[in-house]
Amino acid sequence: MDKQKTIEREISLKGIGLHTAKKVNITFKPAEIDTGINFIRTDLPDRPVIKAAIDSLLSQSRSPRRTSIGLDHIEIQTIEHLMAALAGLCIDNIYIEIDNEEVPGLDGSSLNFLETLSKAGIKEQEKSRRYYLIKEPIFVEEEDAAIIAVPAQEFKISYTLSYNHPLLKAQFLEINFKEGVFKNELAPSRTFCLESEARELQQQGLGRGANYENTLVVGGKGVIKNRLRYQDEFIRHKILDLFGDLYILGEPLSAHIIALKSGHSLNLKLARKVDQQRQRYSLGGVGVDYHPREGEELNREAIMKILPHRDPFLFVDKITSLETGKHATGIKNVNINEYFFKGHFPGRPVMPGVLIIESMAQVGGVMMLSPEKNRGRLAYFMSIDNAKFRKPVMPGDQLILEVQAGKIKSRTGLVHGRALVDGKVVAEADLMFALVES
Repeated sequence: MDKQKTIEREISLKGIGLHTAKKVNITFKPAEIDTGINFIRTDLPDRPVIKAAIDSLLSQSRSPRRTSIGLDHIEIQTIEHLMAALAGLCIDNIYIEIDNEEVPGLDGSSLNFLETLSKAGIKEQEKSRRYYLIKEPIFVEEEDAAIIAVPAQEFKISYTLSYNHPLLKAQFLEINFKEGVFKNELAPSRTFCLESEARELQQQGLGRGANYENTLVVGGKGVIKNRLRYQDEFIRHKILDLFGDLYILGEPLSAHIIALKSGHSLNLKLARKVDQQRQRYSLGGVGVDYHPREGEELNREAIMKILPHRDPFLFVDKITSLETGKHATGIKNVNINEYFFKGHFPGRPVMPGVLIIESMAQVGGVMMLSPEKNRGRLAYFMSIDNAKFRKPVMPGDQLILEVQAGKIKSRTGLVHGRALVDGKVVAEADLMFALVES
C-alpha cells in the first residue's frame, strides 16, 4: 500500500493574496505521521494552528469564490491551489507557517507550489495512507450546477464546462489521476474570470491582488494581455479547483467525480456530503481501516468501530474472544450507577431482562458484522424466540455473554445467546437479525 508522505526539509516562498492583495510569507516544514495539513499563523499571538479539515471550512457567504478555513476569527483564505499541489504530490503531513490571512496567489495556478514543494523533497513515512472509497452515489446541486460521486477503484474527474461566452462554451474533459498527470496536465492551469465581472468583483472587495499575469481575464475577443498555456486551460483549472477542494477531507478518495459547471461552493458541499457518508459508515459498521483478528480482545473503543451504539446504550464492556462469523464472548460489568437501576425496582435493583437480551444481541452484532463482507452494515432485530430468564442480575454481577451463530445468510442471521453470572445461566434466547446497509 502507499505510504504517508511529508517533505524532507524546510522551504519558503512569498507573494501577495489574490483577494486581499496583502504581502505574505509562507514556510513549509516536515510533519510526523497522522499529523495532516496544518496552517500556523505566525503573525498572531500564540501562533494558532488551523487544520485543513471539514470542520475548519468557512462558509461561502463569508469567503466567496475561494476555499478558506478558520478558527474563531482567525482565517486562512484561498487554500485551494496549494491543497491541489499537496494532493498532486500525495503529501499527507505538513506544517505550513504563514504570516498573513491569505495564501499567496503566485501565478494563479498550482505550479509554483508544486515546484517549491518538489525542491524540498518528498519523503515516505512508516505508515500506510488512508483512502476513502465512496460506498454509494452522492449527488449535490446548486441552480444549474451539479456533481455526482460514484464508487470507483481509482480517482477520476469528468467535468463539463459551459458559460454563455464564445471562449467558454460547452466543453468536456476527463482526467484519470495517475502518476504525473497532475503535474503535466493540471498544475500550470490558472484561475480566470470574465472581463464583464472583474470590476464588480473588485467593488465587492474580491480580487484586489489579481492582475493580468496571475488571472486570465476573458474579454469578448479572447484573453486580455496574456496567452493560454493549454487550449482548454479554463476547464483544466476548474478540475484543479475541484481536486484541491476535495483534499480538505484529509485523505485521498477512490471515486469517479462527475461535475457540471461546479465551483467552490458546490465542491465543498460535496466534500461535506462525503464526510457525512464516511462518518455514517464508520459508526454503522466496521470501517475500511479496521480489521478485527481471530481471537482478538476488543475494548469499548474497538467495539464502537463495529457497532453504532453509544452510551448510555452500549452495554458491552469487552469482547474477550471472537471467531469471525461463528462465535463471540463478551463481558458486561453491572454496577450500581447504571441509569436503569434508578427506576427499575429501586428498593431492590434488578437489571431489566430486555437489557440482558440487548447485551447478548450486541455481542451477536459484533460477531456478525466483523466479517469483511459485512463491513458498513447494520444488524437489526427481526425476532426473539425461546427467551428465558432464569435468575435476576444484580449490581456487582459480571455478565458473561456468549453467542453462537446459527444460520447466517447474506441478509439475515440467527444466533443463540446465553448470559451467565458465576458460571450459571441467567438468561438465554434465539435472536434473528436483518443485515442491512447503513
